[in-house]
Amino acid sequence: MVKYVIKRVLLMLLTFFVIISGCFILIRLLPNIPAQQFGKDMSLVLQRRVRQGLVDANGNAIPLIQQYWNFITRTLLTGEWGVSESLYIGQDCMQVFLSKLPATILLNVYAMVFAVPLGLLLGIYAALKKNKWQDHVISTGVMIFVSVPSYVYAFLVQYFLCFKLKLFPLVMNSGTNYFSASMFHSMLPAVISLAFGSIAGFARFTRAELTEVLTSEYLLLARTKGLTKAQTTRRHALRNAMVVILPMIIAEFIGIIGGSLIIENIFVVPGVGPLYVNSITARDYNFFMLLSAFYTIIGLASGILLDLSYGFIDPRIRIGSKANGKY
Repeated sequence: MVKYVIKRVLLMLLTFFVIISGCFILIRLLPNIPAQQFGKDMSLVLQRRVRQGLVDANGNAIPLIQQYWNFITRTLLTGEWGVSESLYIGQDCMQVFLSKLPATILLNVYAMVFAVPLGLLLGIYAALKKNKWQDHVISTGVMIFVSVPSYVYAFLVQYFLCFKLKLFPLVMNSGTNYFSASMFHSMLPAVISLAFGSIAGFARFTRAELTEVLTSEYLLLARTKGLTKAQTTRRHALRNAMVVILPMIIAEFIGIIGGSLIIENIFVVPGVGPLYVNSITARDYNFFMLLSAFYTIIGLASGILLDLSYGFIDPRIRIGSKANGKY
């Protein structure tokens, strides 16, 4: 198990390194458009780029391979991602990023709090009512919500709940008092929009897994021994189905952060998502590289957590790996 974990972590780091390297090289190959076009102070930009090892003291670009080496040693080894050149001129990119990260994390935590119980309950109910009208209704709704992009839900929520019914404000309140009642109320439209897709995903996966477990032979044996349907479902079916469902919840909790980028922009959430989009439009490359690294590691971490959690949750995998002498 330990060897497998080390192997997966090393592969994840290698993939991360390749992606970040590709982003850096492609950015440096872009045409050098005058910085004044984007509201940048050329003298300050020159000083910062000299310090970052991108140009020499005269403003001439140094060889790409040397720029690349300076970038690796400065960011991945020391954690120095530079300062903003246009969005937050002169401010440290890492500090700005950390100040906006709580809003993104809180939004996704709220979305998971809504999505996990609702998705599991709908999936369990659909499995217990297999091939009945309740199952057909839930399955049809799940397919619709899985197929429709999250920003469509966001516009519908804004139109009906915020504009027509006036239950919520159109955008999230400004400020950093995230745990106040008014802030939570203003965040709910974004939470609801983000939770729709996760609810549908959990419901579909739970129904499929629980339906398979309910038709297994050992449950039929339990029924013949006198257990009721509710007892067999609660004691045996759900416990075995959760072995597969729980890793999905863990991975979704990590991966959903990457999917909130569009939702954050629509509801003006002061999080990482708008910062990423603005860094592209403003050509603030230091922010772009930092946020690209963040979203890349989020995607890779969700995948590796999904694989590793199976081994920790399901004892049969660990026993099988010991019997075979490898994992």
